[in-house]
Amino acid sequence: MRRRTFVSALGTGVVVSLAGCTGDDDDSGNSNGSDGNGDGGNGNGNSGNGNGDTETPTETPTENGDDGMENGDDGMENGDDGGATTNGEESTLTVGTYSAFLDAPSISPGEWLKEEFESTVDATLEWEAPENEVNHYIERQLAGEGSGADMYVGLNVDQLVRVDDELDDALFAAAGDVAGRDQVKPGLSFDPDGRAIPYDTGYICPVYDGTAIEAPETFDGLLDEEYRGDLITQDPAASATGRAFLLHTVHQYGADGYLDYWADLQDNDVRVLGSWSDAYGAWSEGEAPMVVSYSTDQVFAAQNDANLEEHQIRFLDDEGYANPEGMALFSDANEPDLAREFMGFVLQPEIQGEIAERNVQFPATDNAELSPDYDELAHEPPEPVTFTYEELQGSISEWIEDWERQFAQN
Repeated sequence: MRRRTFVSALGTGVVVSLAGCTGDDDDSGNSNGSDGNGDGGNGNGNSGNGNGDTETPTETPTENGDDGMENGDDGMENGDDGGATTNGEESTLTVGTYSAFLDAPSISPGEWLKEEFESTVDATLEWEAPENEVNHYIERQLAGEGSGADMYVGLNVDQLVRVDDELDDALFAAAGDVAGRDQVKPGLSFDPDGRAIPYDTGYICPVYDGTAIEAPETFDGLLDEEYRGDLITQDPAASATGRAFLLHTVHQYGADGYLDYWADLQDNDVRVLGSWSDAYGAWSEGEAPMVVSYSTDQVFAAQNDANLEEHQIRFLDDEGYANPEGMALFSDANEPDLAREFMGFVLQPEIQGEIAERNVQFPATDNAELSPDYDELAHEPPEPVTFTYEELQGSISEWIEDWERQFAQN
């Protein structure tokens, strides 16, 4: 089926959203949406980092118990009644996230994860997805209010830098002892203070229609005349996906050279749209043959019986920009032990594999259980690149502001 048919099959007025993408459209940090960590793209996505924006799943063996939990045969951390309170009432775990984690047009992991967790512990999991994503909790703290939740799922390094830059008091607490944490791939950990634990990751790169063009091999190749007007990307101030692509150009050309590269991209008629959904939707309608998205794009395309030749992946210079998503405990959480138990649950191999497939991302752990088809369709770059927390702190806002200023002038 043609790409435009593929999109319309998902529902009128709804742009395809790979459940997981880091929250976009969704992503914006200031107004918000889901590109943020959830661009909506092919992964699910978050939002709001830097200047405010934003586009994965299995059972881990644990230390003391036959069923994979830390202490006790019934899978509870502190005894046989897991989530029960001291007066015998059932506990409630309130978890913030981005909207696409719960209700992407494709499939989302949120409701499934709630059902699985509640079937394992004597507790209720309540999701909340504020429009401004992480910014919602920043604003509450600046207003002198509590977070109102126990933890957040969908935090990326850009957002964490923003949290720490804007708040004097800690929004998140150290995660502490969480079962399965040692199975997280070392290269994905992004919080030097041990608050955020990665649970999935995505790689941002161009996706192109192979029936229309053969994409360039390098960043410099995007500047060739033959690709004039062929690329659609997202606003880095409003989309996590767009921000990741901008950061990849900073990584490629340096802080002193990335603006010159973007000036050349503008001269070659690059289109910059507000969110992942805007960009992917325009690409799906055939407005251009290339779009910045996720390397898991073929997973989503295959789920919808699309022509995979129209969903080709290109790792420019053999690189893809890694955008891990993490979960973190709010410093004023009412249920910190239950939150840590949930984190351990999310890191179990079967849960990791299922989240990855529903969120259309890659699992964060080494022992996740994925179907063979997933491995064939989800592409990892030969050379993943990313910026660390320390490298972004004090720099990312300036990079985005300078980009906005130049782009507006040109």
